[in-house]
Parts: sequence; C-alpha cells; structure tokens
Amino acid sequence: MTHLRIHSGERPYYCDVCNKSFTRQGTLKRHQISHSGEMPFSCDVCNKSFNDRSNLKKHQQTHSGERPYSCDVCNKAFSHQCYLKRHQCTHSGERPFSCDVCNKSFTRRSVLKTHLRIHSGELPYSCDVCNKSFNQQSTLKRHQRLHSGERPFSCDV
Repeated sequence: MTHLRIHSGERPYYCDVCNKSFTRQGTLKRHQISHSGEMPFSCDVCNKSFNDRSNLKKHQQTHSGERPYSCDVCNKAFSHQCYLKRHQCTHSGERPFSCDVCNKSFTRRSVLKTHLRIHSGELPYSCDVCNKSFNQQSTLKRHQRLHSGERPFSCDV
C-alpha cells in the first residue's frame, strides 16, 4: 500500500502543526518531533543535537569527510546518493518538478514548493518585530537584519 502511495503521490498523513503531508504515519511521527523541540540524538564529536537519527548520521559525515558517491561526468564527490542525483541534473538538464500554473520547471521539489507560493500568495514566514510576512525564509532573514542594525549587502566601497 505504501509503495502505491509513493507512485500515486497520495500523502494521507498530515501534521496538525504545519499541515505538511506524508505517505507514512511513521514519517509523520518523526517529523512531529521537529515541532516539539526535542533533540534526542547528539554528535559525539561536537555535541550538536538532532531530532532524527538519520540527520545525525548525515551530520557525522561532515567530521569524517566521507564522500563515497561521485559523478561519472565531472568526478565531483558527495556524501549522500540523493545529493549526487540532484547534482546530475546539472549535466542532464533534467527538471522533473514543474509548476501546474506557469509550467516553469525545477530540479528540486522543495524549490517548486517555494515557487508555488508566488501563485498562491502564501506568506508563511513573518517577522516577530513588525509582523511583515514573506514567502521565503531567506527573505525574512534578510529583512530581520534591518531590525538588528546590520547593514544589508552592498557593493559600495
């Protein structure tokens, strides 16, 4: 049944906090830990904590420098197969995720999801100082630097 959901795109399990959807109930439960603030998995090298064991394992590769997956076109190496696969789109030109509204296509699902906010008007990130809202977290962070007195990037000398 789960394999059918993966191919059909069905995601029947929803997070009651952020409404993100999942194909498996177990994946939803692991995700919900991110909202609790619980970080039960710690790196034994730097003590950084993670809410998921797989995130800890990915992090630990930063200490080992292990990059077992390499591109057969340019030999660039990656710590995870998913990063290699994403990179290979740069050589193939493949953009498997396309917008149903404007047909613009993307190499990553997460970038498509962010793009869709342009069409929906969704502004999920808001400033806790002035309540202005943004469709991207990076735009919110850049805005928040204005409140902190930090100068935005400038080419002026």
